Amino acid sequence: QVQLTESGGGLVQTGDSLRLSCAASGRTFRMYHMGWFRQVPGKEREFVARISSSGDVIGYADSVKGRFTISRDNAKNTVYLQMNSLLVEDTAVYSCAAKPGLLTTRDYEYLYWGPGTQVTVSS
Repeated sequence: QVQLTESGGGLVQTGDSLRLSCAASGRTFRMYHMGWFRQVPGKEREFVARISSSGDVIGYADSVKGRFTISRDNAKNTVYLQMNSLLVEDTAVYSCAAKPGLLTTRDYEYLYWGPGTQVTVSS
């Protein structure tokens, strides 16, 4: 089992940057693929980025490609989401998630979730 805790959210202005962190408990973190998702109240949860267990396969949603970077440090049991050139439409609760098996963008296939961290971008 993996417990996940996000941090690094906050209130920023358009064009600013934020770095989200997701710390995982347990010694099996390196066995899990990791994903970042976001959700706005009243809307479905949206895939943002994913990274394979070894870190060699990475994917992004088109809406964040070129602005966001996902990375992981298996020695620190942590996955990161560097968010640059933030837009108002990036405002959401961002959650990290973990899954074994195949790497995917489908949120329902992820087993473990953090509680989320709020990111608010003002104009």
